[in-house]
Amino acid sequence: MSFNILWPAMRWPGDREIEISSVGENNAIFHECYEDVADEEWATADALVTIDDVPETYRAKLEKCRVVVTPKVGFDNIDVKSWAERGMPVCNVPDYGTQEVADHAIALMMSLMKGITFHTRELKKDPRGLWRPALNPFGKRLSVCVLGVVGLGRIGTATALRAKAFGMDVVMYDPYRENGAELSIGIRRAKTLNEVFAQADVVSIHAPLSNETEKLINAEVLAASKPGLILVNTARGPIVDLDALYDALKEDKIHAVGLDVLPEEPANPEHPLIKAWAADEAWIDHRLLITPHSAFFTPESVYDMRFKGGEVAVAYLSEGRLQNCVNVEWLSDPR
Repeated sequence: MSFNILWPAMRWPGDREIEISSVGENNAIFHECYEDVADEEWATADALVTIDDVPETYRAKLEKCRVVVTPKVGFDNIDVKSWAERGMPVCNVPDYGTQEVADHAIALMMSLMKGITFHTRELKKDPRGLWRPALNPFGKRLSVCVLGVVGLGRIGTATALRAKAFGMDVVMYDPYRENGAELSIGIRRAKTLNEVFAQADVVSIHAPLSNETEKLINAEVLAASKPGLILVNTARGPIVDLDALYDALKEDKIHAVGLDVLPEEPANPEHPLIKAWAADEAWIDHRLLITPHSAFFTPESVYDMRFKGGEVAVAYLSEGRLQNCVNVEWLSDPR
């Protein structure tokens, strides 16, 4: 028996060989946008693979669908409870970019602490006159620094291990991780978020976005920071209150920031922080690095994302093996 796996709004350009190979002998069906999917294709789809949530107009056309897969880590843009009420599990692909995002978090930290972008920009202005090897604005020996990790999931753990390789003392905060999770990789646990910020030289955010974590990093937390703190966020933009971050930087409550994610993407050029950064205002110059939500991206991670989406769907349809289900708490009667 073969199944119909529908990608109703395919984003990736080029051929579909990766997705086709991921579903084996089953039928892979692709469209660029929801409007192009025929009613019969909605009705006969056994599984959906989609980055964005499916509007209700099209959900109503589903008759056979048993599982929805979002081929990425984050699922905050998917109404997972609503799908559960329809009896459909929603699964994500949490393992496609673990190494890349951890690498990126460390890269942002290292670029700031070793003055990589600082020296490059300065030397462009005057290669001879600004040849200043003994100037490193935020530099410290890594082995005397504390890295705080907020969220000890897959990526947080990978980041912690990378920091340990540099000899850093690592402390984590994650109220959802079981006791001893920190001991298994040889790091410490803090009981509160403020406790992490008070002792860390660098804090790296690796929490999922939820109602609980939105603006988790706010004015109160930033005010508790150890002097000279460097903050790195490669998780989700809304976890950090951008207004509070602007104030904390301008008032020198924190030293520097590396952001791969923002509350509004693409970046809002009218936000005071973005405006000051883009204008190279003196008070923020060299203190803020921004990358365009690119931490996840390598050819290898894109392959994993594209392949594992179909693979997760087929595993459930053909074997009843449910992987990475993110709405299980509301799922009482799966199809």
